Amino acid sequence: MFSFWRLAGKSTRAAGYLDGLVVTAHGPDRGLGGGMCQMTNLIYWLVLHSPLTVTERHHHALDLFPDTGRQVPFGMGTSIFYNYLDFQFKNNTRDTYQLHIYEDEKYLTGELRCSSAQPLRYHIREAEQFFYRENGKYYRYNRVDLEIVDARTGNLQKKKPDRRKQGAGLL
Repeated sequence: MFSFWRLAGKSTRAAGYLDGLVVTAHGPDRGLGGGMCQMTNLIYWLVLHSPLTVTERHHHALDLFPDTGRQVPFGMGTSIFYNYLDFQFKNNTRDTYQLHIYEDEKYLTGELRCSSAQPLRYHIREAEQFFYRENGKYYRYNRVDLEIVDARTGNLQKKKPDRRKQGAGLL
């Protein structure tokens, strides 16, 4: 079982953590260990493209990714808070997986490596997105589909829709 907090430990200055962007109930702010969600967002995105199983994930109260040039569908981020909200996944396969994460001046990059060639490919597709009003509040809706494709033939093996109602009181 992979636990982000078991790996990263508590964010303290003594451990080398710095201030960065944090998301609070009141919106974006600065705080010790800020930016850690970017790491779990990346790991989550990698795990979604594999047969690994997410066992704990929490949504942000806010989606901070801009809509212009968005690469990842709305609502796909992860929220973590030490000792309360973790990001965890497990490996129910016989293969061994390795996370390889690195950064440069501009990007945080990651790879999920496997001990054997994978017979399936995983694709995340945002099929619908729109805003609507309900009981005087505005919501954002999107449907995110996971498509599992045979790597050899390219044939669709399975499609799993994930329907979301997000962003209460956006406007």
